[in-house]
Amino acid sequence: MSSPPESGPGAASPEYRNEGIRTLLAMFAFGDPAQHMKLGQILQDLQQSAFGVFLFVAILPTFIPIPGLGGAVSGPLVILIGLQMLFCMRRPWLPGFVARRGPKRGTMHRFLDRIDGALRRLDRMLKPRMPQMLTPAPAHAFSGLLLVLLGLLLSLPIPFTNYLFGFQLLLFALALLERDGALMLFNWVAAVVAIAFFGFSSGQLVGYTVELFQRWF
Repeated sequence: MSSPPESGPGAASPEYRNEGIRTLLAMFAFGDPAQHMKLGQILQDLQQSAFGVFLFVAILPTFIPIPGLGGAVSGPLVILIGLQMLFCMRRPWLPGFVARRGPKRGTMHRFLDRIDGALRRLDRMLKPRMPQMLTPAPAHAFSGLLLVLLGLLLSLPIPFTNYLFGFQLLLFALALLERDGALMLFNWVAAVVAIAFFGFSSGQLVGYTVELFQRWF
């Protein structure tokens, strides 16, 4: 039985833990494996962890070993999440065609089974801390900017990078889920290195971004 939540100005908000990894595991663990879980329904009752859960679900295709599928599906969703964080939105907004879609419960269950051991080990390590890396608008926006750039990289046909970017984005999702600023700081450093190495060094990210702007404007 969990202990009652602490009170007082120094106490961590109990909803952070309630919406963390354990709740994520429980959310998909029980029910009809064939049930189609709509993203709008998954996110509707979440508060602080809504972006984390959205990102967690969005990166699922990156771990499906079908060339081209992961980036084509996950990349635009990660960009959508990043743009909303970049503009300091505190809860995700879903277009109708995205809100009506989502994974089957069985697909999420199989994915969670594969990473269950790692998630439970991380659950013992991660905790709400260093809120200055998460809560202030500049930090929230900077995380969003990095997600936009990683989403663009994920959308590019760069060989053998889906799992790499998928794992990196998984760590972003876990930092948002558990409100762990220390992990988010690590993610910032790792993301800047990845963007510099895979994007700007090859020129692909710059070229793709210019192409998108020309297409949109």
